[in-house]
Amino acid sequence: MGYAFTSRQIYLWRLAIYFYFGLSGFAMASWVAQTPNIRDALGVSTAQMGWIIFGLSAGSIMGLLCASHFIARWGGRVIMLTGLGCSSIGLVVVGLGSSWLNNGIIVFIGLSLFGFGIGICDVAMNVEGTTIEHTIKKSILTSFHAVYSLGTFFGAIMGSLANKLHLSVMTHLSVIAIIVFVLIVYFFRFVPAGTGQDQNSDSNDPPMTTKERLAVWKEQRTVLIGIIVLGMAFAEGSAGDWLPLVMVDGYEKTPAQASFMYGLFVATMTISRGVGDLLLDRFGRVAILRVSAISAAVGLMIVIFSGNYYAAAIGIVFWGFGSAYGFPVGLSAAGDDPRGVAARVGAVTTVGYLAFLVGPPVLGAIAESTTLLKSLIFVLIGVTIAGLLSHAAKPMAASNQKLESHSTHQSTK
Repeated sequence: MGYAFTSRQIYLWRLAIYFYFGLSGFAMASWVAQTPNIRDALGVSTAQMGWIIFGLSAGSIMGLLCASHFIARWGGRVIMLTGLGCSSIGLVVVGLGSSWLNNGIIVFIGLSLFGFGIGICDVAMNVEGTTIEHTIKKSILTSFHAVYSLGTFFGAIMGSLANKLHLSVMTHLSVIAIIVFVLIVYFFRFVPAGTGQDQNSDSNDPPMTTKERLAVWKEQRTVLIGIIVLGMAFAEGSAGDWLPLVMVDGYEKTPAQASFMYGLFVATMTISRGVGDLLLDRFGRVAILRVSAISAAVGLMIVIFSGNYYAAAIGIVFWGFGSAYGFPVGLSAAGDDPRGVAARVGAVTTVGYLAFLVGPPVLGAIAESTTLLKSLIFVLIGVTIAGLLSHAAKPMAASNQKLESHSTHQSTK
């Protein structure tokens, strides 16, 4: 973006993006907290519920794939407002389908709307975050992701409270939708117009065409960053879906003990992201990514091979620290070139979400022929590859930015 901001404008801009990240996590956790109630209300099996939840995944992927084109056309703040607004409507539709209509198709449609909104908003938020980094010339994206984690924490608390008060799914999700919508409208005014629009970048090159935005998927640097994010997001997502079961099946612990281990992982990752900006400014992206990969690998090896519950707790701390930085640091690196920032951040975000959505089910399929504990070896391989490729996240010099943009432009001719 080619104009200056006052310190107060930057402060309010940062504050708004913190809230957008937090509200996104808050909305997601609110839906998750109601999944048992929704399943019971619809009277479906767990397998049938899985197909209904597929609406969320399908909507999210569609949103991620469309986001960069929307942002290039209308700018980040419009897409964030549209995305979380769409997600709010989706929550209400989910509540309507489960509480009043008892119709799984309506819930599926609501989840598709919710996922689509979350998908486009996620890319827009990260584009805003990378632009703020360029503006203040400091790392900040990891702290935005830490606030997302805090948002999920508060969303889970609200969901637990709603269940204790025996609120209907419709009442709970409608209240959440109203809270989210009111806050996103309030903070909308603090976000500059046009972030992520190619015509507002600092580049003197013409705006990217649709063909050029698609061509970023062929860029060597973008592909390598995508592989880094893929490996590290796989490590994060596998813990989110399988860590409790790993402790129950692999270590023969109670669900309560397994839940503690998962809480330890989440706490470690959240704290690590909270201090991540300071570490990145001090040591740089490449060093942090290498240390992260080593930490995650060491942690995974302890969990896989130690066989001791207390040793596994230490391993989970290493695993959590190692998983904290890959996704936000990869997105930050993808946003180095102002021209096409939405396309590159969108591409890397899509790869990361594919790891979250597809990776854990693949891990479960592998576990069918071995054990869940041993299947983590594939996660270990992923973070090792990410560590070996970490040099790709090195900040781009201005001359290299122009070369990369020119290369993309030429490749589409």
